[in-house]
Amino acid sequence: MRGTRHWWRRKSTPAKVETYTRWSFHFFGVLEVLALGVPNFHQVGPRLATVLCSLVVVHAVLCMLVASRALDWTRGRRAQPVRLLWALAALTAVIAVGAVGVAERGPAGPGVDSAAGGVFGGVLCFGAGMITLGVHNRRRVVAVVSGFAFGAGIVSFPLGMPGLGSLVVACVVLLGGGFLAFTSVFSVWLLNAVYALDEARETRARLAVAEERLRFGRDLHDVMGRNLAVIALKSELAVQLSRRGRPEAVEQMIEVQRIAQESQREVRDVVRGYREADLEVELAGARGVLGAAGISCEVRGDPAGLPAEVQSALGWVVREATTNVLRHGDAGKCAVVVRLSEGHVVLTVENDGVTEPAGADSPGAPGGAAASDGSGLAGLRERLSAVGGTLEAGPVGGGVFRLTAEVPLPQAAGVVLEAAS
Repeated sequence: MRGTRHWWRRKSTPAKVETYTRWSFHFFGVLEVLALGVPNFHQVGPRLATVLCSLVVVHAVLCMLVASRALDWTRGRRAQPVRLLWALAALTAVIAVGAVGVAERGPAGPGVDSAAGGVFGGVLCFGAGMITLGVHNRRRVVAVVSGFAFGAGIVSFPLGMPGLGSLVVACVVLLGGGFLAFTSVFSVWLLNAVYALDEARETRARLAVAEERLRFGRDLHDVMGRNLAVIALKSELAVQLSRRGRPEAVEQMIEVQRIAQESQREVRDVVRGYREADLEVELAGARGVLGAAGISCEVRGDPAGLPAEVQSALGWVVREATTNVLRHGDAGKCAVVVRLSEGHVVLTVENDGVTEPAGADSPGAPGGAAASDGSGLAGLRERLSAVGGTLEAGPVGGGVFRLTAEVPLPQAAGVVLEAAS
């Protein structure tokens, strides 16, 4: 018993549904034997009852086999069981004709007609229901059920049944076969839907992992881009100073060491997922880094009092813009302005040195403050959208590139800051 429970628990939910569906169709075969074969022993003699019950058992076993192979075909595990479908149709027709022949030409008895009629209609209904498992087209399903019903009427009429009786038999087969066919088609549809939902869940999980990887990559780009550019700049400066025998080379290398240690800390913060950028610190850092690179940097505006989430989002904008001013074009001056405008904080970064036109969204545009060769714009827009902000970037003429980030202030903070300004 424990082994059975362990076997069942190890199955996934779609596999459990498939097992339940498969054994439900096998139960139909058992039901066919119990409903059509066993009662014959109470209605006719043992010899005839044994013959009829044996035919029903053979038909039920073939129905079980067709159901199993058809489900495998539905799930794409094997080819369509065409031969088995034709074999079941032929066996169903032979048993139905034999049952009608027994009723009309067989031994006389009070229960012979009832037993033969039950076998006749029952095998046609079960046969039609199981065959529809092997076809997917609705028209073919309707054609199979209608064909069995029409065949029941055609076969029974020449063998002595009255016209009304043949019509009743055809209607009974149509209703019974149609019900079993609908059950089969619905069961297959439900099984496929469960598998599709499971695949969609797995796909969503994989997409979530991929999205997290992209986010992590953007975060690393944002963290390391400026710091590596500064390290390269200061290392080159230290080399030049060292070649000239200047003592300032040691100070530059100490600064490189500090930035490298800061980069290690920030990478650890990225891995842990706890990472905020301070706008005031980033503005001071931008002024110092650009000044060390020989780029005149003017910073206007006071970010004090801004909400933490707004400062964090705009801080990353300043960091990304500074990185790209260093890496692209030949900027000589840069201006960073922070101002309040009708409940919004607007950050503008402008730099000259744009050597050729570039689109606002074209990463890698020479001289652009947001012209990142990675996912800079995507990362910035993602951060700003989290606080309801927007980002615009592009050349404005005269060799100037402008990046504008606008973030709405929370209502309470906006009122306080507007009053203070």
